[in-house]
Amino acid sequence: MRAFMLGWEFPPLISGGLGTACYGLTKAMSRSGVEIVFVLPRAKSVGEASHAKILSAQGRIVTREVRELKDVTFHEVASPLRPYIGSGSYGGRSGHFGRGEERARYVRSWHCDPSEQLENYPGDLYDQVRQYACKVAEIATVEDFDIIHSHDWMTYPAGIAAAKVTAKPLIVHVHSTEFDRSGEHVNQRIYDIEREGMHAANRVVAVSNYTRNVVTRHYGIVPDKVEVVYNAVEYDGESNGEPEQVLPERTDKIVLFLGRITMQKGPEYFLAAAKKVLEKFDGVKFVMAGAGDMMCRIVELAAQMGIGHRVLFTGFLRGTDVEKMFQMADLFVMPSVSEPFGIAALEALSHRVPVLVSKQSGIAEVLTHALKVDFWDIDQMANKITAVLKYPSLRTVLCDGGHAEARTFRWENAAGKIRGIYERVLTGG
Repeated sequence: MRAFMLGWEFPPLISGGLGTACYGLTKAMSRSGVEIVFVLPRAKSVGEASHAKILSAQGRIVTREVRELKDVTFHEVASPLRPYIGSGSYGGRSGHFGRGEERARYVRSWHCDPSEQLENYPGDLYDQVRQYACKVAEIATVEDFDIIHSHDWMTYPAGIAAAKVTAKPLIVHVHSTEFDRSGEHVNQRIYDIEREGMHAANRVVAVSNYTRNVVTRHYGIVPDKVEVVYNAVEYDGESNGEPEQVLPERTDKIVLFLGRITMQKGPEYFLAAAKKVLEKFDGVKFVMAGAGDMMCRIVELAAQMGIGHRVLFTGFLRGTDVEKMFQMADLFVMPSVSEPFGIAALEALSHRVPVLVSKQSGIAEVLTHALKVDFWDIDQMANKITAVLKYPSLRTVLCDGGHAEARTFRWENAAGKIRGIYERVLTGG
């Protein structure tokens, strides 16, 4: 069986979980006997990885083999290879706030207009998507494959184009939706692309039941057409098996936020909870690892709250720096407003770091040994953070149980489910 895989990002150039998921899934699928032709926008000339042929969207087929996917690089393009830029304004996204007075307080603190709405995407990204789709259609006519697999909205037009010229079935994989990124104030153009892709597909894959419900409710897709395949993490020396590094001694506890600093990830709720914790607990620092369009506002907000000296901003981390951060952390907090899955929480658990996740996340529906809270409930968030820091026995239970639980999420399992979907579609099942 041969799959024509369409993606927009791949390690080492990633902006979030999409690239990580594409890497883990394709690697595991190749081990299950599925051949993969992976088309990326303007890949550099390094490309035949150990488990997938890498094709450039410029049309050049690369044949040099490389041992590790970390060696795959990309040409620079006018539009950054980032699928989700994040909203420029939080004030206008009323659908993402809990109680009205909380929303009003944050709007006042940022001095922003509640009706303000900025674009989530760079101006030329649509043209890049269009060019990518045209080139994919050309490549599809010279490649031999059985099925087309498109990851997220940037590749849906390309998947539709490839299906039209080859009459091969199309699978679209929903890692995130416009409702996750923008709340109820969606970018209509992106929504239309997502909806067209889902309706054109023979089958839709969602990364959680949380996302499946969004797909059926907001995009009009019949439930029987949508199948859930959970994400996973790498083990056995692949992503987190390197020896722990010797870190400097510290006296403070570390509470970690690791993710894009954008509206979707709820960074302001993390800060609000941090302020409440610091009112009761002195020996703790809050680390925000990541980058995003809200970075400047969040730095300013920390200062306005009077906790700037207790909040550390690292910028975007990758590779061994992420490993170090997990080694230092006493608790990982994912206060996402809308999280289709939440790979970072599994990564934390795989490093024996306890997690606190929002109930508005896909990972919350499958984890038992994790603390959960509504993203807007900063009082409960602060209470649970404090409890983990104060009670070692609670931390131990969460670490041990969560670590064992996380290890059940294997890319091999996800790959097996995807292969089963392929087979059912190809046989008319």
